[in-house]
Amino acid sequence: MNLFLTLTGFLLAFLVNLFFPQVAEGVKLKSYTFGGIAIDDNLAYRLVLLALALYYGIYRLVLFVKKADQEKINKFGKGAKFRFAIGIALALWDLLGTKLLVLPQPFFPGPAVIMDAFLGDTAFIWKNTLYSLRLFVAGFSVGVVTGVLTGVLIGWYPKARYWILPVLNICGVIPAVAWMPFALTLFPTSFAAATFLIAICSWFPVATMTADGVQGTPKSLFELSRTFGAGQLYQIFHIAIPHAMPQIFTGIMTAAAFGFTTLVMAEMMGQPGGLGYYINTSKVWSAYYKVFAAIVVMAVLFSAILKVVGVVQRYVLRWQKGVVR
Repeated sequence: MNLFLTLTGFLLAFLVNLFFPQVAEGVKLKSYTFGGIAIDDNLAYRLVLLALALYYGIYRLVLFVKKADQEKINKFGKGAKFRFAIGIALALWDLLGTKLLVLPQPFFPGPAVIMDAFLGDTAFIWKNTLYSLRLFVAGFSVGVVTGVLTGVLIGWYPKARYWILPVLNICGVIPAVAWMPFALTLFPTSFAAATFLIAICSWFPVATMTADGVQGTPKSLFELSRTFGAGQLYQIFHIAIPHAMPQIFTGIMTAAAFGFTTLVMAEMMGQPGGLGYYINTSKVWSAYYKVFAAIVVMAVLFSAILKVVGVVQRYVLRWQKGVVR
């Protein structure tokens, strides 16, 4: 039943696009040739809908074949209504934004029109996506590493906490974009400046959560380790940091959201590439279907980043399985 509900939403959106006539005039739907096969915007949109339905169908089949545990099956079932609603929303959007042209244009193009950006601007979108990913990884990595180091210093050494914590509290509340004029002056390239902005907004949540985790380590663990001759470095790396890992990953998840927001803002304010830059250039020409395409890519990219962080988190905190609900 859950699979049927999931597939029904996307298939309804498919049928609406296929059989509902194009009532409104003035809608430009282009056609492109790939490998000798002609694909227009409507066909590309239908293929995406079929791909989504096929993905969820195969995923449910894999759960059945592998005899997955009930928790995974229940998780898939809980999302069925939401996926059905997405299909209905896409069908309505197609009707109002393309078929009937009720929504104000060019600000709210239909999904088939948005597909034109992916068909006609494939190489440029891919290039800007890679630029954004490279910039995010650079800034986020620096922010996480410096955040963990700062948090350990604050959480372990009282003198470091006395001097660094006020600086952390002051800098942490300042929006990263406010540092942009100074970053552009201090760093030789706009890429380095944007890396700094992403790093500083990622640094604050990671440092704060790491410090809380280290400080919250039970003193009994340190006393027990000292009875076995453990030194300070051993206590930091084998007791304090492992104990703080859940909090550290909470900070990393928060930092990922802050960092991605700063990434887009930085790209819209002076970067020579990236998805934010792509949005700016598209907006100048009122190509709002390209703006929507960039937003879709951002959503997919950020979801993928969170997925990667989640996989690393589950691996590092695998000892929690069966302990924490």
